[in-house]
Formats: sequence, structure tokens, C-alpha cells
Amino acid sequence: MANLVKSKIITTFQALEKARNYCAYSERSQYDVRVKLQEWSIDQVSLESIISTLVEENFLNEERFAKAFAHGKLRINHWGRVKIKMALRQHQVSDRCIKNALNELDEDEYQQIIIKEAKKKIDLLTGSKAILHKKTVTFLIGKGFESDLCCQIVINQINQLK
Repeated sequence: MANLVKSKIITTFQALEKARNYCAYSERSQYDVRVKLQEWSIDQVSLESIISTLVEENFLNEERFAKAFAHGKLRINHWGRVKIKMALRQHQVSDRCIKNALNELDEDEYQQIIIKEAKKKIDLLTGSKAILHKKTVTFLIGKGFESDLCCQIVINQINQLK
């Protein structure tokens, strides 16, 4: 006999409690919570009610999520502004919140991370300065850093080579 998995039906109140715990564990976007509630088979009316309750109780805050997400992706994953912006758009965060979150990133820290990533990549590569430049800039752009900033930093790093 095949094991049948029964879907567990939960009430709106139970879903709200689970959603509170889900949001308390880590900053979440409204999109994340909507997806989770849909996984729990919550109807649309209850879903909207739960979302509005979470916003009122400050379990969900789009601005706070965007800032935490941007800082975390920069410091931990070493992502650039372009990649962070695209990821926040995937979370359906408003353009205003994205702009505020990106503006709050420390410019010195941002540049130091690009320099660190550029040095690390250059140290792994061999070849002419042109090849080092091309591959390093391509790598940094892939991490979401702005192309003009990448070119400038890579040129400075390659010029410091002996």
C-alpha cells in the first residue's frame, strides 16, 4: 500500500500564529509570507487578513526587510547594488524601499568589498593585463557591481601589480 500524505488543514488563527513565528525568526517580505501562506492552502481572503495583521503588528515591514536584505547580501555574499536591486524586485519590494535600502549602504565599505573581490580574483588568474582586466571585470559585474566602478577599480589594482 502506498503511503498517502494527508494535507493538514489549519485554521486562519493557526496560520496567523505560524506566520508570526515565521516573521519573528527572520526579516521577511510580504511576498515571502504570501508564498508561505499559499503553501499552507490559506484562502485569499484570510491571506490578505493575515498579511494586514502582520503589518499592523510590525511583524512585516517592507522598508526594514529591504535594508536588512541589502546589508546582508553586501556583507555576507558580497553582492553589488545591481544584483541586490534585482533580488529585491523578485521579492516584489517597492522601488522607493529599494532606493532607500541601496542609499543606506556605506560607500566606503562597498568600495572595500569590490577591491577585496577584485584582488582575490586577480590573484587566481594568470595571463596578460588585458586578460586579467577582462576576466576580473566580468566576474565583478556578475556579482552585481556597476561596470564603470568595476573598470576603475580593476585598472587601479592591475596597475599596482609588478
